[in-house]
Amino acid sequence: MTHSLDSALPTPIPTPSLAARYLRVDHAGEFGAIQIYRAQILVGRCLGRPSVGLLEDFLSHERRHLATFDDILAARGIRRCRSFLWCGVGGYALGLITALLGERAVMACTRSIETVVNRHLEEQLAHMAHSDPDAHAAVASIVHDELEHRNVAAERVGRDDALTRGIDAVVAASTEAVIRLGMRL
Repeated sequence: MTHSLDSALPTPIPTPSLAARYLRVDHAGEFGAIQIYRAQILVGRCLGRPSVGLLEDFLSHERRHLATFDDILAARGIRRCRSFLWCGVGGYALGLITALLGERAVMACTRSIETVVNRHLEEQLAHMAHSDPDAHAAVASIVHDELEHRNVAAERVGRDDALTRGIDAVVAASTEAVIRLGMRL
């Protein structure tokens, strides 16, 4: 039985699927990564650092990844994550700080972020393997680049010291927190 007041009740807002939330967070994360590299490149150019070319290469990958997620979000009519702009602001600040700390700090930052990101990408791929082939393909298309970034950065960091261990702890915890927050927003 319906009541005359039923039509006045607001329609519930649908909760996005897990795949949609993954895609939104991935999209925001790529934007954050772009901002990290932009800041690191800026400082690197000002200080004449040899890693600028490598960072520009990584930046080109992240821009391609962002376009991949832009396309799939648009095709599905999914709005971007509410943490999108915060990822950009936080990413730029992180890029500036690590760039000012030196080349090893820049590489430790990349290694740490990509370690966390790759763990989350593997989780996403396992979830979407059979439930969402298009989302799975989008995520799978970036994994190789992200692993390469991590491996190159790890090689360039070399042996850990207090600086790189500190960066790793702070950046890994921050990256995990941003991902968890983004999944809830």
